[in-house]
Amino acid sequence: MIDLNIADGIATVTLNAPEKMNALDVSALAELSQAYDDAAAAAERGEVRALLLKGEGRGFCAGRDISGVVPADDDVIGYLGGTVQPVLEKMAAFPAPTFAAVQGACLGVGLGLAIATDVVYVADSAKIGSPFANLGATLDSGGHWLFTERLGAHRTLDLIYTAELMSGEQAVAQGLFSRSFAADELFERTDEIVARVASGATGAFRASKELVAQIRDQRLGLWASMADENQAQADLCDTEDYAEGFAAFQQKRKPEFTGR
Repeated sequence: MIDLNIADGIATVTLNAPEKMNALDVSALAELSQAYDDAAAAAERGEVRALLLKGEGRGFCAGRDISGVVPADDDVIGYLGGTVQPVLEKMAAFPAPTFAAVQGACLGVGLGLAIATDVVYVADSAKIGSPFANLGATLDSGGHWLFTERLGAHRTLDLIYTAELMSGEQAVAQGLFSRSFAADELFERTDEIVARVASGATGAFRASKELVAQIRDQRLGLWASMADENQAQADLCDTEDYAEGFAAFQQKRKPEFTGR
């Protein structure tokens, strides 16, 4: 479900499973990791000077594909800590400027993909937030770090407790991401900017990227925060509400939580 195309100095990585809103399972994440490896190798050869991540269809990425997940058997640490986080760290360390064009749903692991990207442009109508209250689970993939850093503690907990989603326009206005465009202009405008950056001073951009990453990690510690999220999610796996949330999602009904 992951496509990689390299042309004119740009590596375009496309999440290509629109029938499930580009939700990611372990196999898809392995494909994504390989695509970034291949693109990074091309960048080191000077063949790639920028990378664009996008999703096919009406959503960027709805998060983890939980269609077949059995909560009682779910290895959350293995999935989040052993699979998701290494891929996100690899994405963040890509040796050239990276961009994401986000339309529709950008949730859970999908939000993590955005966090691991240098510059994120969103459609005005994109949906961003933490739907995990409906699953009896907690926000993951770096979401606590992003929201707390950009929005503050009160707004972060408001979004988590209510499961309300922000539009792309609201997310940009509140400082989560860089720019928002009309949905029918998102890809064209993003392509124009990525092409301009790909023809720029790649070495200087890479130096700035590394400096910004150092400042970010010294101040708040994205990866340490993500490890804490992984453990919190694992701790919730044994709760009745976690099992109920997954069952309700899979059965397409409203969950009935007991607080246990």
